[in-house]
Amino acid sequence: MDAPYAKLEHLEPGIARVLAHNPSAFTYFGTQTYLIGTNEVAVVDPGPDLPEHLDALEKAVAARPVVAIMCTHTHRDHSPAARPLGERTGAPIIGCAALALETVGPRADASFDGDYHPDRVLADGESIDVDGEPVTAVATPGHTSNHLCFARRGALITGDHVMGWSTTVVVPPDGDMAEYMRSLDKLRRRDDRIYYPAHGPAVTNPQQYVRHLVGHRMQRERQILKLVSEQPRPIADIVANAYPGLDPRLTVAAGGSVFAHLLDLERRGLVQSQGDEWKAA
Repeated sequence: MDAPYAKLEHLEPGIARVLAHNPSAFTYFGTQTYLIGTNEVAVVDPGPDLPEHLDALEKAVAARPVVAIMCTHTHRDHSPAARPLGERTGAPIIGCAALALETVGPRADASFDGDYHPDRVLADGESIDVDGEPVTAVATPGHTSNHLCFARRGALITGDHVMGWSTTVVVPPDGDMAEYMRSLDKLRRRDDRIYYPAHGPAVTNPQQYVRHLVGHRMQRERQILKLVSEQPRPIADIVANAYPGLDPRLTVAAGGSVFAHLLDLERRGLVQSQGDEWKAA
């Protein structure tokens, strides 16, 4: 993936992006901020509060009216630039609901943005107009409970719900595997022609790719069930057996996703916890 930081890239008529310089094991090359519109714009996922990124966004807007600053969710690689960009442009913050949770121990991905305060929250199916055309919110809880995607002209900006380079991290207490799977099925039943994720390249075969993601999660579920059926296991042991050769930086994330699967399986009566270990029910 070509990654020119702080530069405006036109992807298709009415959709462009600016890549923030915040690469990591969880953000790939960084967070992609999207600009929707031509004569006026909405800025989607303004990203981290980095001076060079804010300057690049202001340059990309090029004095056009900013209808809205829209956030898919409130992890700190997505929403912190919303407030300073709003101060520079006078645009309202419209999109996901506020959500800031503290977790015990190290986080698997970015922490939540406690300073995010939207002027308007979009419910599933609600729209704002940009250049006289709707940009519509599609509720996709799972990665976080407040996650939204945004649809326009057959393109879907997917935030972290669907990424172009990796599977999505689903970490309790706010991440929910059952909700995530339901949200994937919701996208599978749509007819979007392309996905623009916050991290990684565009997805040009959306329905096929979503089926792949669902299949991957079902395979992981079967793998976890097999492991706990053999003997009671702590999550660390499940991770060690299910993710051979895993990058150590991703161990916490893998453990979070395993925990999310186990909670879902427990609700369905297929596994049960036994102290720090999990076993088949």
